Amino acid sequence: MAPAAIAVAPKPRPVRGFALFKWAIYALLAGNVALYALQGTPTEAIDTAAWVLLLLLFEWETGDWRLPRWSRAAVRLLRGLAGLAVVWACVDYALAGERLDFANAATWLGVVLALELELRMPAHWRRTHRARRLAAWALYAALAAFVLAWWALAIGGQREARLDAWDASLWLAAFVVIELNVFGWAGSVRAAAPQRPLAPRAS
Repeated sequence: MAPAAIAVAPKPRPVRGFALFKWAIYALLAGNVALYALQGTPTEAIDTAAWVLLLLLFEWETGDWRLPRWSRAAVRLLRGLAGLAVVWACVDYALAGERLDFANAATWLGVVLALELELRMPAHWRRTHRARRLAAWALYAALAAFVLAWWALAIGGQREARLDAWDASLWLAAFVVIELNVFGWAGSVRAAAPQRPLAPRAS
């Protein structure tokens, strides 16, 4: 990192309200796992549980948490299992002809890929980072359109769409929170250029 980037590093911002909002969203999403287990299909329940696990792993990696070095192997294993589960769910939605669910799931896979690139690419690849951010926000715009579509179906009388609309709204908010963590808007001190460790910090 260039010394100039260090010199202009912003001061931490207040984070208490942000943290309360973030963990409230995460708690609601964890509750949705139970709701899908009770009211949804097995695919939806597995899909939601796997995404909650991936979300918590992203939070750990982007939120400056300190965990023992030995935990990295466990995190990689959990990430791999959760990743397989969400890909399986995406394929199952396609085979079942659930087009909106499939489009939503495939778009979320694109968001995860974009976040992984942001975390792994060297900070000095600034043009690539800018392109990734534009692609990510385009994906978020598509997800917002899916949210509106589900709410329209729910308002139109499809009771089963209500849970999907609520769940999709929460997930959109949750990954915007992750993006804020990545860019340091959650209060961590980062330089003007993206600064992220290639792996989570160990104590």
